Amino acid sequence: MGTNKIIGDKIKRIRESKNLSVEDIAERSDLSISQITRIESNDELPSLAPLIKIARVLGVRLGTFLDDQQELGPVICRKSDLRNEQGISFSNNAKTIHKNMAYHALSQDKSGRHMEPFLIDVMPVQHADFVSSSHEGEEFIYVLDGMVEINYGQAIYILEEGDCIYYDSIVAHHVHAGNEYPAQILGVIYTPY
Repeated sequence: MGTNKIIGDKIKRIRESKNLSVEDIAERSDLSISQITRIESNDELPSLAPLIKIARVLGVRLGTFLDDQQELGPVICRKSDLRNEQGISFSNNAKTIHKNMAYHALSQDKSGRHMEPFLIDVMPVQHADFVSSSHEGEEFIYVLDGMVEINYGQAIYILEEGDCIYYDSIVAHHVHAGNEYPAQILGVIYTPY
């Protein structure tokens, strides 16, 4: 839970530095007070959609919750760095399963970035009811290994290794494994702030 704890702590620290209450954040983000409290106390693995809403209310980039350093020049992420990192776990909004995606940030040390690139491990989930999410911005997904299913509005797209999709995140969407095997994707998220 190490990296996830950092996210909850950062949200709380930024919120308090701006003299905002949990109630203020809830009202402005259309999230419940209890959900924000659970995120800040690390009792809930949030999906990206609520984190994006919280970031917008706080007036920060989504990446602010992941940043470790403030590098102005290029940032290099080595394969060996990814092997030694556990990744950040987020929910994929399944009603019964909470942890099935591990996000490995590829640019967390780059300050002022406008995109959030991740290497994402997608674990299979059987018999899950998924809840689609939407948020401002755009997403790009490239399948590196396995198969993923993307529910986008009323459409369903099956992507296999080498396939990619680029879409507007404001349309309700959901990404999950396309069969009983794990998949790995490169995901790039852009959210205006």
